[in-house]
Amino acid sequence: MQEKIGIGRRKTAVASVRLRPGSGKIDINGRSFEEYFSTQLQRDVIVAPFKTCDASLEKYDVVVRVRGGGLEGQAIATRLGIARALVLESDVRKQDLRDVGFLTRDSRKKERKKYGLAGARRRFQFSKR
Repeated sequence: MQEKIGIGRRKTAVASVRLRPGSGKIDINGRSFEEYFSTQLQRDVIVAPFKTCDASLEKYDVVVRVRGGGLEGQAIATRLGIARALVLESDVRKQDLRDVGFLTRDSRKKERKKYGLAGARRRFQFSKR
């Protein structure tokens, strides 16, 4: 198996994920997995596609280049990239990952601020007198 590439996006975060045969090492922007994503919840989000489709993480090395957004958005973008790369490797996994929602891009973005308003929808305080 050669390396498979998956792109994941969430809000303004973009993750490019490379799946290579290896020993289970996850490298994110040149840093270790535990160092980059400090909370256990974010780490569980990223590893979830492997657990869902019974693919062993120890068979792959994952190299991630992620930019933009916050850590939570980056974690979800990385999850989408990993899921897409796993599907490229084996098409049998597609339905399992689709059922859990890992192949669906969350398209919600921040709504822009409009003129004459305090925010996107928030109005300035009304004063009758």
